[in-house]
Amino acid sequence: MSYRENLHFMNAQLSSSFGISLQTGGFPFKCVLSLSPLVAFWNQVGSSGHTVKAALARTVQEELQRAPELLEPIENLSFIEKHRDLVEILMSMVFPPASWEQQYSAATIPFHFRSFYATPAFERSLMPEDGTFEGLLNLDGETFAYGKSLKAYLNILRKFYGIGLEFEYPLICTRKDPETGLDRYFKLNIDSRFLEVKTVGTLTPLTDEAKKRLRANLTDLRVWMELIPPENFEFHGFSVINALDVTDQEVLSALKRDLIQKESLISNPRFQSLQERLRTLLKRPQLVLSLAAIQGEQVFLLNSGCKLARHCIFADSDHYRTSDFAGSIYERSVREGKLLIIEDLTSDPAPSPIEEAIIQRGVRNIVVAPLYYQDELIGTLDLGSPNPGDLNAINAMKLGEVLPLFSMAIKRSMEELNTTVQAIIKEKYTAIHPSVEWRFRTAALRVIQQQNAGILSEIEPIVFEGVYPLYGASDIRGSSTLRHAAIQADLVDHLNLVREIFLLAYRHKPLPFFDEFAYRIGKTIAELEAGLGSGDEATTLDFLRRDVEPLLDHMQELGAAVQEKIQAYRAALDPHLGILYRRRRDFEESVTRINKTISAYLDAEQGKAQAMFPHYFEKHVTDGVDYGIYIGPSLVEDGKFEVLYLKNLRLWQLMVMCGVARQTERLKASLKVPLEAAHLILVQNTPLSIRFRLDEKQFDVDGAYNIRYEIIKKRIDKAVIKGSAERLTQPGKIAIIYSQAKEALEYRQYIDYLQAAAYLTGEVEEVELEDLQGLQGLKALRVTVNMQPPVIQERAAPAEMEEAIQATSGMVT
Repeated sequence: MSYRENLHFMNAQLSSSFGISLQTGGFPFKCVLSLSPLVAFWNQVGSSGHTVKAALARTVQEELQRAPELLEPIENLSFIEKHRDLVEILMSMVFPPASWEQQYSAATIPFHFRSFYATPAFERSLMPEDGTFEGLLNLDGETFAYGKSLKAYLNILRKFYGIGLEFEYPLICTRKDPETGLDRYFKLNIDSRFLEVKTVGTLTPLTDEAKKRLRANLTDLRVWMELIPPENFEFHGFSVINALDVTDQEVLSALKRDLIQKESLISNPRFQSLQERLRTLLKRPQLVLSLAAIQGEQVFLLNSGCKLARHCIFADSDHYRTSDFAGSIYERSVREGKLLIIEDLTSDPAPSPIEEAIIQRGVRNIVVAPLYYQDELIGTLDLGSPNPGDLNAINAMKLGEVLPLFSMAIKRSMEELNTTVQAIIKEKYTAIHPSVEWRFRTAALRVIQQQNAGILSEIEPIVFEGVYPLYGASDIRGSSTLRHAAIQADLVDHLNLVREIFLLAYRHKPLPFFDEFAYRIGKTIAELEAGLGSGDEATTLDFLRRDVEPLLDHMQELGAAVQEKIQAYRAALDPHLGILYRRRRDFEESVTRINKTISAYLDAEQGKAQAMFPHYFEKHVTDGVDYGIYIGPSLVEDGKFEVLYLKNLRLWQLMVMCGVARQTERLKASLKVPLEAAHLILVQNTPLSIRFRLDEKQFDVDGAYNIRYEIIKKRIDKAVIKGSAERLTQPGKIAIIYSQAKEALEYRQYIDYLQAAAYLTGEVEEVELEDLQGLQGLKALRVTVNMQPPVIQERAAPAEMEEAIQATSGMVT
């Protein structure tokens, strides 16, 4: 039976038998508040022989004779208030007076989070006036009720049937701090020392068969209730909740999870979330987080006021040069390589322009820390507050665990930025594509003519109207996941090499430190093998450089075997990076070989296609290759164009994509990491306009209606087949995405011809796609590539292409 079926069954049983529901926190056992277990404990103390304790116990017993209702089951909590002084004396055995003001503890009705006695700290932070527990637990109400019932049954099993089974689930409660308004996290531990379970009527024995059935169905409450009816047991006494403040640990874990996310620094809500977590960690509700990324002489500032709408971390940030920060706290922090704290910026008699600007924004107190990745300065983090002294040397110590996490996040975002920058640089400094050079030449001549006539003018807009777009992409499947796994494997192998050195050193000289160090490394290896977090790489490399490397020179004196081991370890490291770089190198080399193979193949085939009819072609290389083609009358100087050339190019694209699929399949066997590529073609029959953007030095679609084509291009690689989780693009296949029936009809004729020519094999799949954001109604044809040489050679000559077009002369456009 599933977990949810268990809940539904329990709800039905409880509703019919007891009138309560698990979904509302119901509990199938009768619970009775009683101080009898605590009184029994006092009686035990009185007979212990200790003079002082015995005298105190006698006094308590005398007082209890005047308050007999406290010895009976307590159904009215007013009895507790009536005898408050006596209850406090009784509870002094449960809540040590020395920690009364600081400890978060409460006595509650059994299995119910309602307190009848609590410490001041618990009352302030976790309990409203009605005594009920308040806070957001880390599990839903159904799961909580389910766990309580299972815990109660395990108590019964242990006491009456001699079967000891444990069940613990960490309860974390989130509660707004009444003073700061920030989240606080408490781990709840429930103490059941003063809780007794009693039978009602005759105890039902459990046969061996019943015990065996219970062990086989430990989480099936239906079986528990059948074999051990809850109406036969009652719980008397009270529970004690001890809450431990684990805010720092929870916030650090949450920060690590957040910074793993790809958009942690480019999404304004996520950036605000990071800021809120840092406020919670440092217990300062007015902190403002700012980040700066440094690349050469350029500085890109991020802060919580930025409008981060684009998929580039620095798209809307403020740009500066490092010289702009001369004489500032930022320059000093970077120069000294350490965290700096200014308790009050206004106390500086000669602030720099940067500090003056910060003061104008209302910031008085600031902490600035440099961020490093593999010992290279990558940026800065600063936290500001309007209150002088909010941040100081004590609470700023917590940032030590946070800084590596932000370093990794900025590093990842810098890599994304560099990819974008490289593409822009290529386009800015690469000659205009030969197919459209004539148009730029005409515009330039017109400007010269106007200038000669004394007319001041700017170059006219370069727009090509009525052009047909073609788009194709070959994407390396799962590249991000494999890159992550390669980093993880290299770190584990690196630590294993180090651990072997310390184990060998311990055998030669059994210092406990060597054994402890090897244990620590082994623990880190186990954590890495369980999963690689955002800050784990930086933390591990920092540990190796700061803690391990300084010890190795001394350890070489322990003997020739240790010295040889250390030399072998250092020889295994990359000489430039100083780290183990095997798996990552294999992965990057494999990606590079695939990209180069696809790119070179496309370049060779593109030259032949240009000879058939001139057209505009652009290509982008990341983890795979995608390309765009435009063809139409406005792109040629004489304006002569026939639809035949569009058909020709579409068939050529499909044939070339088959060749790309064969190239990548053949390459896979020789790759160090056997990567696979998936391929797609986007079809659009409706012509559009493209405009050359002078500010970006590249072509872009023109007009709001045509933007839809660009949106489709950006989103279709993640498309899935409607009604399933299956990705449309699959290795060894080509997906042809379209939106109009006549587009499919045209390509079905191309496919029929290429199947006859042995380019394609198998049946044609026709599928609908799940709606994408802003895109509905897309469909696709999916075909399988024949990995053997086709009838027409892979690199078809223009004459052969013309024969292919003639063979499909009946196709529609």
